[in-house]
Amino acid sequence: MTHPIPLIDMTPWYDGSTADKSAVVDAVRGTCEGIGFFMISGHRVDPGLIQRMYDTSRAFFDLPEEEKATCPPIGEVPGGLMHFAYGMEKLAATMGVETPPDRKEALDYGPLYHGSDWPVRPAGLQRAWHDYYDALDRLCFELRAILALAAGLAPDHFEHCFENHLSSVRVLDYPEQEGPQLPGQLRAGAHTDYGFLTVLRSEDRPGGLEVMNLDDQWIAPPAIAGSYIVNLGDSLMRWTDDMWRSTPHRVVNPPEGAAGSRRQAIAFFHNPGRDALIDTLPTFRHDDVAPKYPPITYGEYSIERQQRAHPEHISAVV
Repeated sequence: MTHPIPLIDMTPWYDGSTADKSAVVDAVRGTCEGIGFFMISGHRVDPGLIQRMYDTSRAFFDLPEEEKATCPPIGEVPGGLMHFAYGMEKLAATMGVETPPDRKEALDYGPLYHGSDWPVRPAGLQRAWHDYYDALDRLCFELRAILALAAGLAPDHFEHCFENHLSSVRVLDYPEQEGPQLPGQLRAGAHTDYGFLTVLRSEDRPGGLEVMNLDDQWIAPPAIAGSYIVNLGDSLMRWTDDMWRSTPHRVVNPPEGAAGSRRQAIAFFHNPGRDALIDTLPTFRHDDVAPKYPPITYGEYSIERQQRAHPEHISAVV
């Protein structure tokens, strides 16, 4: 049986014929109209860079708490690092659901966000993050073109919306769990992403990602070595008048007593620029039906969404 979250090989997009490229676009279109999640291989991101990103981030999370505390979630440094300590977020709140704090710790970086000075330890952290951001930025340039074609538009349709784009990298540490969770408490509560798309490097460990399928059932995508998981964000769903799907997802707790359940995920949130106007795309308009949403800039929309998750810890945009 075919898994509902398909694995799409991007190699033909880079190296194939026009027909090969069209097949990639068709495959992406099908999942955008369905579950809103897909996996990609052949993405051309250097595995060595992914490992360097993983290792330096893990080394930061392993630092003493007092040392990590010198890097708070808000700061005045353009392009600085943001650290969200364990239990600081409630992602389910972005969907209006009140839960206990999520059982995770996080690091964030975006070139156009303010944060704290990059720490001296671990060595190589800042370089790894900058290199990784650049690599995922290049990958998302290709994904933007694929999504534009899938929407029946020119491949460069979204480019003006991504001038000075507000993308960011986030690494999440889900530690081994000690003691029982509170009622309704997860590693990350159910939520949708509010940007354009997310590119996730997942890990095959107990207590991982779950995605809500079209029957409102939670399913777990396979963690395939060398692949990424891609999901659409609310901004893109809004651009398509909800005809493409931004899918709820969550990170569940590992089974009680499961060994080796510490887990680390690396997410690249690809977001439009602050002034990008999110208005229904021409190919998703109908003469006899008004769009569901009024136009809104991404800056206005993103701030409103972020404040639900952590209202006291919003980093200013440069």
